[in-house]
Amino acid sequence: MKLFNHVGGIDPIEMSAEMVNGKRMYLTPEGYKFPSVTTVISNNAKKKANIARWRARVGEEKANAKTTRATGRGTKYHSIAEDYFNNELDLKKYKKYPLPVLMFHHSRDTLDRINNIILQEAALYSKHLELAGRVDCIAEFDGVLSIIDFKTAEHPKREEYLYDYFVQETAYACMLQEKYGMTVKQLVTIVACENGETQVVVLPPKKEYFLTLMSYISEYQERHGQETIIRG
Repeated sequence: MKLFNHVGGIDPIEMSAEMVNGKRMYLTPEGYKFPSVTTVISNNAKKKANIARWRARVGEEKANAKTTRATGRGTKYHSIAEDYFNNELDLKKYKKYPLPVLMFHHSRDTLDRINNIILQEAALYSKHLELAGRVDCIAEFDGVLSIIDFKTAEHPKREEYLYDYFVQETAYACMLQEKYGMTVKQLVTIVACENGETQVVVLPPKKEYFLTLMSYISEYQERHGQETIIRG
């Protein structure tokens, strides 16, 4: 089993989170209260309309079941991956969850391309963007400093359906630069799939993603005003 190197010297940020009117909010050490990246991205009208159409097409009961199943699958896969990167994986802990374990085994060769881990499951925020969130992993992927995001799915997706993941990763890249002065060279999306495939998308940070992020922020603030943003 591979042993992962962890790079020291960066103090993690301590932030608490709470739900406010259905929106996840983070309280920063300075007393700012910012919405999560996922809350802001999921607020955009196009995404909400697409989800509504999907729920109408498959039916509420089936949609709820698929959402619950996907959430559970993703949570367990993330836990397994985190244990693996911390060099303390004991799969006996997950014997009740055979599907995430199998997905981990199928994606392990891809996960082994990660090393020199700086942060994982770490809180970040930006006073400039008035956003916060938790990044899955900041580390080297194939030797290049990257924002790394882990996802799960039934099967690989067309890249256009992953677009908001790239926007989310861009937000974390901005937060990392603002807080620690570190610049990532890659956005890496790893999708572990139930069918045994592992989808990997490696992209450079693009101005397009940043502009989309800013449009999502503007839409969120126009819709909700400053009702959920409290400045220290």
